[in-house]
Amino acid sequence: QLQLVESGGGLVQPGGSLRLSCAASGFALNYYTIGWFRQVPGKEREGVSCIRSPDDRILYTNSVKGRFTISKDTANNTVYLRMNSLKPEDTAVYYCAIDGTQYGPDCLQQNYDYWGQGTQVTVSS
Repeated sequence: QLQLVESGGGLVQPGGSLRLSCAASGFALNYYTIGWFRQVPGKEREGVSCIRSPDDRILYTNSVKGRFTISKDTANNTVYLRMNSLKPEDTAVYYCAIDGTQYGPDCLQQNYDYWGQGTQVTVSS
């Protein structure tokens, strides 16, 4: 059974850091485009970062460039999102997702097939 499970969210002060994990089971992450997204109630879901299959091209939305880092551990079938210098506006539910499209022109905008359940990130003093 294909499954994505996010973890690592929580409450952090502005300027702090968190590392989100997305553990995959039932399939090999290495063959899929992987994305991290976030959503605030009442707002549209936003693409945060992604790794395109099969060339591992990485994209970030402008607001997180230089602060967030996406990475993939194929041995553990897990994707990470390291978030540094967190701001209150980063507060959201963060989701990971996978898609079978390869060489998509913009992996932040393409449709994704499978989604995790999400993990809450709250940045507040």
